[in-house]
Amino acid sequence: MSETLLLAAIIIPGLIIAIVFHEVAHGWTALALGDPTAKEQRRLSFNPIRHVDPVGTLLVPGFLLAVGGPVFGWAKPVPVTKQRLDNPRFGMMAVAAAGPGMNLILAFASALVLGVAANAGSLQALGSGEPTLLAQGLFYFILINVFLAFFNLLPIPPFDGSHILEGLLPPSMAEYYEKLRPIGMALFFGLIALTWFAPQLGVIENTVGPPVEWAMDRFIGLAQAVAG
Repeated sequence: MSETLLLAAIIIPGLIIAIVFHEVAHGWTALALGDPTAKEQRRLSFNPIRHVDPVGTLLVPGFLLAVGGPVFGWAKPVPVTKQRLDNPRFGMMAVAAAGPGMNLILAFASALVLGVAANAGSLQALGSGEPTLLAQGLFYFILINVFLAFFNLLPIPPFDGSHILEGLLPPSMAEYYEKLRPIGMALFFGLIALTWFAPQLGVIENTVGPPVEWAMDRFIGLAQAVAG
């Protein structure tokens, strides 16, 4: 039980930070491309209180962690008004990509910090015994950001990947695809249900798993290279 609480103390703050930066990146990108909606609603803040969804950011990931399920979560989406963007079609793609992009930037920065800390002797190199609390925290923070980035790129409404795909589709197909948005959350929870009740299908492992593993290998390799 104590190990679970320690893991929660490491993962949940990291998840909150990753989600908040993800959402703020959406808002700042929208503002740069002509839509000030997020600024008007005071959502361009790194104050987690403005972004945290009590259920999606705290209760759901905490429960999943406690029962050993796949840990994920969500925040209150930063508002974006497509019609206010200078170029709505391109703008929505850029705004959507900004969130996962921010998570990968955070993972990159954390890998550098992990490498510097290891080089300074304040933590053990990964793979050489029990990692220190700092190394463990940085490792999970990198993993959280990488997973959020690629999970959000799934082309399921309302994920970021759906906005990117919609912008890439021909207008006629994009219009049809947009009609799936009202049932997007049902599709999302269907995906989670498959992961939970039919783990043998390996839904997450076979979709998000490969790019997450590839990216983690690169980021940990970067940390080890910095550590020397």
